[in-house]
Amino acid sequence: MRQTLVAGCLLASLLGTPAANAAECASNPNALGVSRTIAIDPTEHTHLGSHQYRESLPLQNREIVLTFDDGPLPRNSNQVLQILADQCVKATFFIIGQQALANPEGVRKYVAAGHSIGSHSQNHPLTFKKMSTEQAQKEIETGIASITAALSDPAQLAPFFRIPGLERGEPAEQYAASRGLQVWSADFLADDWRHIPSSRVYDLAIKRLEARGKGILLLHDIQARTVAALPRILHELKVRGYHIVHVVPATPQQSATPTEPAQWLSHPSAEAVAALSWPKLPSFVFTDSGTLPAPALADFNSPDGALLLAAEPFDRARQHGVPTPREAPWPRVAALPPENVQVTLPVPAASLFTLPENPIEPLARRPRHAEQTVVPVRAADDHPKAATIDQTAGSRRRLAHGAHRIRQIAHGARRPVKIASLKKR
Repeated sequence: MRQTLVAGCLLASLLGTPAANAAECASNPNALGVSRTIAIDPTEHTHLGSHQYRESLPLQNREIVLTFDDGPLPRNSNQVLQILADQCVKATFFIIGQQALANPEGVRKYVAAGHSIGSHSQNHPLTFKKMSTEQAQKEIETGIASITAALSDPAQLAPFFRIPGLERGEPAEQYAASRGLQVWSADFLADDWRHIPSSRVYDLAIKRLEARGKGILLLHDIQARTVAALPRILHELKVRGYHIVHVVPATPQQSATPTEPAQWLSHPSAEAVAALSWPKLPSFVFTDSGTLPAPALADFNSPDGALLLAAEPFDRARQHGVPTPREAPWPRVAALPPENVQVTLPVPAASLFTLPENPIEPLARRPRHAEQTVVPVRAADDHPKAATIDQTAGSRRRLAHGAHRIRQIAHGARRPVKIASLKKR
């Protein structure tokens, strides 16, 4: 009988059955508990979590690993520890060095409750992807030193490391691997670091878990919204038939759990990808004619198409049924002459400067007394007569009359004024 009990305990240890956990949860038979514990060698698989890496933990379908970041913060972390203890659940906590210095008792509470603890840098910077190897080394090593200072045994700190904000960077990852640290990402998140209600944290955790079916869940034990959502999450996991797996590092006393290489590969399903809520791309359907149909409003994921129906200022004419001109309404610019070509005016013609044959000389230059000229004229009876014409007097009369008419018009005179005849001289 004794040999059978020993063999059963050994088999339970190898298969990861909850023999020890059942004894711990005897006071709560309805507790979720831990389904099994697996030991892993960080040097064999250096990066975990399908959110960023090609490998994740070797979990079976409907198995979950709970992880919490950024603690300890007593007012919230202590409540998370109590909720987990009520359900006899074990998790992995990634601790910030500064938090360990401020709350060393909180670090020891993690260990005393049987949880695994890893490091999460010293100051939680969100710049690991930009850090050099020296900068990453300082953050990682200082964080480890601050955590181990709170522990009675440095071996209680697992060689697990999670980059703050999951901001992976090659220098940090390479240094962690050379240090023997296993870098943890996650398989799905609950966005509990955002300003969302606890009900939203619950919805995201269950929705993304259902889409994937198994994996590493990332939460934060410093958040009050996580404290409020955690009891409901654990209850729903039990109702839906999920099992909690506790992860510990392999040691000389506890060898790594046997696995196959294929179990570590990450194979997210189409449902898991859709659950990440990435923006949808417009879905177009090609026709036999080779032309693209007009996309529907639903293709752009716009609420009721409100964004597409709002016309821009330059499209107001289209709203009132005014056809849009095919070309710009402004006139075309005339072609300019080629560059480096001298443009000259044509030479003016000589006719522009031709004067009349008998120009009238200015009066000031004419002689005061013009000579009388005899001009032969022919009368009606064809007899030649000698007629004497005072050309000077006639010209002066005509000029005087014209000037007077101009003055009449300028002054609005209505009746003509008689001009006194000039005496002949």
